[in-house]
Amino acid sequence: MNNSTILIVDDDVEIRDLITLLLTNEGYTVYQAENGERAISLMNTDVDLVILDIMMPGMTGYKVCSIIREQYNSPVLFLTAKGMDSDLTIGYSCGGDDYLTKPFSSAELLARIKGLLRRYKIYMGKEMDTRRDAYLVCGDLKVHPEFNEVFKADTELNLTEIEYQLLRLMLQYRGKIFTMQNLYERVWNEPFLSTSANTVMVHIRKLRSKIEEDPKNSKFVKTVWGKGYRVEKET
Repeated sequence: MNNSTILIVDDDVEIRDLITLLLTNEGYTVYQAENGERAISLMNTDVDLVILDIMMPGMTGYKVCSIIREQYNSPVLFLTAKGMDSDLTIGYSCGGDDYLTKPFSSAELLARIKGLLRRYKIYMGKEMDTRRDAYLVCGDLKVHPEFNEVFKADTELNLTEIEYQLLRLMLQYRGKIFTMQNLYERVWNEPFLSTSANTVMVHIRKLRSKIEEDPKNSKFVKTVWGKGYRVEKET
């Protein structure tokens, strides 16, 4: 039996009800919101995943995601009728973790949900009873190896699950050059496609904006031109 709580945000009541029926049958607890304002009012620390439509009257899904990201790390799965790279880039830039293009199958939706929740629960520690004191340290950055805790000069940073995983992976193997394919297949746990490189670059850019003093002259996550990214052995 699932014990996760999912928030569905879509102005189409038929889509909301259809997804709600599917998820409740799988044992999930489901909240519904018909617009962005209602979604923000329902959002809390008990919500483990947000399924968010992009094109809604009033506040768009992009804006809702940006506001959610100011306080919460829960993964966001975008539902979109659009499939252009530019639309996906905007979604990832505002904090989205994955997307699904309408129309979609029930099996595909459940697979995406289970994958996001599995990674979220592992790295947020919701299924762990104990904590360890050891941190990965790089300069004034301190990263917990099991839980999504990142500190810079004793100030906790609000990283998404994907951003945390990217940083943790590179810190665990300092000096190793990770190609786009390495990072995508290790973090997203999916086959590398032609559009995957853009996804990685967007998330690296967002990560740098949070951990770097000057994101254009990165101190921590270095670009190795023509190869990929790495965190230097000594920083």
